[in-house]
Amino acid sequence: MTTEKSVPKNWKKIIEAETIDRCITRLAYEIIERDRNLGRLALVGIRTYGEVIARRIQAKIKHIEKIEVPFGVLDITLYRDDLSRTKSQPTLKGTDLPFNVTGSRIILVDDILFTGRTIRAALDAIIDFGRPELVELAVLIDRGHRELPIRADYVGKNVPSHKEDMLRLRLKEMADKEFVKDGGEDAVYLVAGGYGAAK
Repeated sequence: MTTEKSVPKNWKKIIEAETIDRCITRLAYEIIERDRNLGRLALVGIRTYGEVIARRIQAKIKHIEKIEVPFGVLDITLYRDDLSRTKSQPTLKGTDLPFNVTGSRIILVDDILFTGRTIRAALDAIIDFGRPELVELAVLIDRGHRELPIRADYVGKNVPSHKEDMLRLRLKEMADKEFVKDGGEDAVYLVAGGYGAAK
């Protein structure tokens, strides 16, 4: 049973639920408009929050175009470049790509684009399953501070921040795994200095 707890006092809400929904709607329209040939389109969410965002984009596309776009999820745990520095045993949630990766136009979906290292790992993981015709990146938030030459093709919202700050996304689908009191709705919070000296 999840114990309810409030959002910490040092978390500043910077994006409301309505704005998040508008961002996801815009992402869906932009993905459709980029290439009207949706027959080869597939959405792949990076676990865990990227998976939720990708599901929502899939639902938006279905509402707009009346088609069910193939959907998959990617677990990048074993592809992370900091795995050797992690003392604890990594928890694997599994990858599920129930479509033919080779020849597909894959939209890789994540919640927050930061250094780019998560996306690099995700690209390595996808290539192990086949050779896509095209891989594009859609993110809900781009906060900058890239450490690798990676750029999103579709961005819901750009959020300038200091590198040592932390952005925390809360989604209603995750309420049973997170706090629910004062946090059961979608929101993005800024935690000033949340990362300290860490990346």
